[in-house]
Amino acid sequence: MPRSRKEQVSLEDTSYYHCVARCLRRAFLCGDDPITGNSYEHRRGWIETRLLFLASAFSIDICAYAVMSNHLHVVLHVDAEKAKSWSTLEVLQRWQSLLGQAP
Repeated sequence: MPRSRKEQVSLEDTSYYHCVARCLRRAFLCGDDPITGNSYEHRRGWIETRLLFLASAFSIDICAYAVMSNHLHVVLHVDAEKAKSWSTLEVLQRWQSLLGQAP
């Protein structure tokens, strides 16, 4: 059963997190699909660009990442002090920037 973020993330314990996202049903994120012969390598640049953009919009630093053929690993650092220093207007502008940015 899924757990809420409040139960999964505890900045009091650690501000570093290793996150993994996987593709399902033999779908390919990047690289060559040996079954269909299709190449999805062009997605690697898209993923990197999007990760770096999202890190700039939030108070998260990307310590390391690896884009594999069917999954992605990201080591994140949550900078709570930086987020606390933002004004309400700055938070709103950061959220709004997500809507105008193409992936």
